[in-house]
Amino acid sequence: MLASYKTHEEAVGAFRWGLPEQFNMAWEVCDKWAEKDPDRTAIIDLSSGKRLDVTFAELKQLSDKLALFLSQSGIVPGDRIGVLRPQSVWTAAAHIAIWKLGAISMPLFALFGEEALSSRLENSGACAVITDETQANKHDLLFSGIKKLKHVVVPETVLEGSQVTEFTMAGTGPDTPACLIYTSGTTGSPKGALHGHRILPGHLPGVEMSHDLFPQSGDVLWTPADWAWIGGLFDVLMPGLFHGIPIVAARMEKFSAERCREIIRDGGVRNIFFPPTALRMLKAEDMRLPGLRTVACGGEPLGAEMLAWGREAFGVTINEFYGQTECNMTVSSCNAWFEPRPGSIGKPVPGHEVAVIDDQGNPAGEEGDIAVRRGSAAMMLEYWENPQATREKFRGDWLLTGDRGVMEGGYIRFVGRDDDVITSAGYRIGPAEIEDCLLKHEAVASVGVIGKPDRERTEIVKAYVLLRQGYEPSGALSADLQEHVKTRLAAYEYPREIEFVDSLPMTVTGKIIRKELKARAIREMEEA
Repeated sequence: MLASYKTHEEAVGAFRWGLPEQFNMAWEVCDKWAEKDPDRTAIIDLSSGKRLDVTFAELKQLSDKLALFLSQSGIVPGDRIGVLRPQSVWTAAAHIAIWKLGAISMPLFALFGEEALSSRLENSGACAVITDETQANKHDLLFSGIKKLKHVVVPETVLEGSQVTEFTMAGTGPDTPACLIYTSGTTGSPKGALHGHRILPGHLPGVEMSHDLFPQSGDVLWTPADWAWIGGLFDVLMPGLFHGIPIVAARMEKFSAERCREIIRDGGVRNIFFPPTALRMLKAEDMRLPGLRTVACGGEPLGAEMLAWGREAFGVTINEFYGQTECNMTVSSCNAWFEPRPGSIGKPVPGHEVAVIDDQGNPAGEEGDIAVRRGSAAMMLEYWENPQATREKFRGDWLLTGDRGVMEGGYIRFVGRDDDVITSAGYRIGPAEIEDCLLKHEAVASVGVIGKPDRERTEIVKAYVLLRQGYEPSGALSADLQEHVKTRLAAYEYPREIEFVDSLPMTVTGKIIRKELKARAIREMEEA
């Protein structure tokens, strides 16, 4: 645990992974606590509308029963099993049961459409899906058409009345495949990132940093992010269970600031991971949430304006963290250790060697590729059945994140995705900084910035702007927004085109899909 170190520098110098030869996440997040403190609260379940406190002993019983059922159904180590459920006790028990078997869990978003579901189930060769009655009925025809899918399991139904039988856990190691998580697809088709059991310890240092050296007495952890996202599953649920900290499970099909406040109150939440989209929605309603100990955020840089508002609204400093499905929680802020720097995503997390490198894999003097050196416990084993994509992900010993950044005094400043960076009249412009600047304008609720092809300048900056209630599109407002950027950033960075929109394309994890906006801009040019 990082709390034993006094400074970030001390932790970086002394931390070692020290992973044991035998390691199974199911033991670490469930059975370990069921053995030594069975009545300890594992999950505070608010998903049914009423509070239900579930102990580690109960969580073990559920996962043992499900593991036995799956084993008797013919599922063996290495099989891929989808978990298609919203936040609930059974969702946690499903992953744990799969790991007990030595099989591979595959989180699936309950909001996925049929194309997204079928592509993942087909590509992974999944033989089973653990779901709930709603999803089973909704996707009945889809499931019946997947060639290798033999079992659709609704635990509440198939295990009703079954006897508790302790299940003997499979022998696994840190590199034994355990979880297949598909990328959110901001660039190209989603790819399956295959992780070993070491994905759990790989996340712990970053989680501890982003929550100011979590855990502490009284901590209770929650996120509105779906547990099907790596951010919900391994930044919140599993690290919390590992540390014996209660996790709140609550369904929120559509994010609501008021519902968020209710969940915090009813669950006694002290620690939250908010996706950037949720923070923007809270800010739009100026929602105050006192009583929290920590707030963490990852997915997109927040910028100075959001950080300043967070201190006011929550009474704490939001700790930003950084990572991706392939290698997560590798950079983080930690207000307990050092002051955050607006515009940066934090410092490398102990255990992860993170650098900004040039085309030869050497430290870049200025802007370069953000990369993580092999040896990180959070790093994927490979892309599922895609050796070419796996090779292309690396430059020597460095895993390329696909993002551009600058190293400044130990902090990493995020510039943008490699394919998002705008080249205009010889300038390289990161869209995140312009988006942050526009968000400071009172009329702007959300914004996506892209480079639109231009004969004279290579590209021009174009902004797609979603307005707050009470504001209407107009030429005067466009000019005002342009001037807002000119006077606060630089004349060459202002958006030469502004288009007001009713919505912005986003991934299920809340990231603006700039490639869709860029494709839209190109399409509009061709049709003009």
